[in-house]
Amino acid sequence: MRRLRAVIVKEIRQVRRDPFSLAMLVGLPAFMLVLYGFALNFDVRHVRLALQDRDRSSASRELVASFTHSTYFDLVATPAPGEDLDALVERRLARAVLVIPVGYGRELAAGRATPIQLLLDGADSSTATTVLGYARALVAEQNLAILARSLQRAGVRPRPALDLEPRVLFNPELESTQFLVPGLIGFLLMITAVLSTALAVVREKERGTMEQLRVAPLRTVELIVGKTIPYLGISLLATFIILLAARLLFGVTIRGPYLDLLAAVLLYLFGALAFGLLISTLADSQLLAFQAGLISSMLPAILLSGFIFQIRIMPSWLQLVTYLVPARYFLVILRGIILKGEGLASYGTQVGALALYALAVVALASLRLARREV
Repeated sequence: MRRLRAVIVKEIRQVRRDPFSLAMLVGLPAFMLVLYGFALNFDVRHVRLALQDRDRSSASRELVASFTHSTYFDLVATPAPGEDLDALVERRLARAVLVIPVGYGRELAAGRATPIQLLLDGADSSTATTVLGYARALVAEQNLAILARSLQRAGVRPRPALDLEPRVLFNPELESTQFLVPGLIGFLLMITAVLSTALAVVREKERGTMEQLRVAPLRTVELIVGKTIPYLGISLLATFIILLAARLLFGVTIRGPYLDLLAAVLLYLFGALAFGLLISTLADSQLLAFQAGLISSMLPAILLSGFIFQIRIMPSWLQLVTYLVPARYFLVILRGIILKGEGLASYGTQVGALALYALAVVALASLRLARREV
């Protein structure tokens, strides 16, 4: 225990001598949370809409009102008949163009269906699909209103066969921020933890103090734990700051047990810190260790964890690769605790996977840090 305490004190002193790096490890994750939290948003609102109303009837104005009175579309242009509508979309003056033909109101009054046209910018297929869904929903609501009025004029009281009463759990407003922020937390913690320890052993090599550790009566496990604990404390402080920023800026509240969240974070951080130590044993310079740590932690945490891209839509071979990414399991736990209010008991598989990952990385780091390998 005395040898372990000596390593911890030594590492803390090294961290204190570099206050800039300490500030970066603590403050940078919160800054990145703010940056990514506001920049990443899958909510599609206020789509720029151009309108070409060739009918100019009360029926056409009612249809236009259903679009413009929603939060989905903003009317930005009213091109006259004959104008080049494709050019509006090509120049990005509008993301969608609604065209109402001549005779729209007359055809509806006669009880006949009449087509309307919606031109969409399909360069961004995801946004276009969402906008198309909004337009279809608004047109469907307008169809129901027209049908109800027709039945009432005929003396028939409309009685819908189905009455859908949706109730959205855990995220009633369907805000993508509530889904993305927990993913950002897992992503930022992985980067912070890996980079904080990726430079540890390399720093010892460059300063020539590694030889002192080699002759010191230290076991490999004591060296790993001694170098990990100080950065574990820094990472926990960064976690608190990130969660506080998420609460104040994005309204993300922790609904689940705090102790379960702490246990999950500790397990996740321990594996990430050990992975950083493993990288530091493979690199010969701090620059190389930084680059390797950044690439090996950032890319999998973004692309292969389910943070942004759904794992189930990936190719089968790539889905197998995601099982090696600890962020995949941590994000499931994090979203369950923060958004759903569940505890670790509901995520035994994910907790087991994180524990297995941590043990495997610690074993590999121990082999690399063995004195005959240093």
